[in-house]
Amino acid sequence: MAQAADKEDKRPIVIKKKKVVGGGHHGGAWKVAYADFVTAMMAFFMVMWLITAVSKEQRAAIFDYFKNPSMEEGKSPKPAPGQMGPGGASTSPINLRGGLDAPRTNVSATPGVGAPVEPLDKPPDVDAAVKLAEEAEKKQLESLMDDLKEAISKSQALAPYKDQLLLDITPEGLRIQIVDAQNRAMFAIGSSRLQDYTDKILRELSTYLNSVPNRISLTGHTDTTPYGAQAGYTNWELSADRANAARRALEAGGLSVDKVARVVGLSSAVLFDKQNPRNAINRRISIIVMTKRAEESALKTDVPVSLPEDAAEDAAASETTAGADPAAIAAAPPDPAAPAVAAPAASPPPVASLPAPAR
Repeated sequence: MAQAADKEDKRPIVIKKKKVVGGGHHGGAWKVAYADFVTAMMAFFMVMWLITAVSKEQRAAIFDYFKNPSMEEGKSPKPAPGQMGPGGASTSPINLRGGLDAPRTNVSATPGVGAPVEPLDKPPDVDAAVKLAEEAEKKQLESLMDDLKEAISKSQALAPYKDQLLLDITPEGLRIQIVDAQNRAMFAIGSSRLQDYTDKILRELSTYLNSVPNRISLTGHTDTTPYGAQAGYTNWELSADRANAARRALEAGGLSVDKVARVVGLSSAVLFDKQNPRNAINRRISIIVMTKRAEESALKTDVPVSLPEDAAEDAAASETTAGADPAAIAAAPPDPAAPAVAAPAASPPPVASLPAPAR
């Protein structure tokens, strides 16, 4: 019995370990993949929600922000410093100025990191801007012409003379012509004296001419009838005097003095009725509300490019003489090297004026 018990005690102990292998749907690897998928879908739907929920400008700003989320512009391969260190989260606010809907930009062809970005926008077209300004100015002059036509038809002072007030648009601007009628002249015959009704017409017009910023040009015209009332006084002088008389009447009516850019007398050089050079309609005053281009052209006329050397020396000498003491100049000894100046010749006796022939 004892031997049997010893044999049982010496029996080897066998430990069996069961290895559990996960298979099929009983494993956990699929959960990680599913979580990644759900995260991606959530991010996708958030992006879709942002696109539909924010405004066009905000969407453009978000696009700009994610192009460079750091606070510093990317000019170096080194990551820009952020809140959590280099390359970390940025503290840059989103600038809601728009970029997605802004004009696209073109990266410079120069190779390298941080190449400058050049906009594709072309420089402003100067010619197009000038053309738009001229069109706006033309509309303004057309509006002024309509106002004048309405005022002429309603005004008791201007309505009787509406046939002698001609309005049209020319390349130089709005032209207002005050013409003579056969039995109703704007000026006294052979004179620059305005008739009373002409003075009233010009005073009425001055209010409308002041309503626009454009400057004006006045031109006097005559017919081809020769002027012989005074020796040396021709239609050229008469036309210029009549233009100046019209200018004085406009200024008396309230026209600003600096609005007059040019006063010209053209005699009979530009006839209204070329078929009948002595027609009364050729005797007229033209008032042009000038465009900016016409005004610049008028002001550039006869402007010297540079002052000649002799003229500059004479001007400097005259300024020096003007500032000197007259007594000192009189007491100064004469310069022996200076050439002698001959005494002025006696003026000829006055010529008696001839009697004015009838026109």
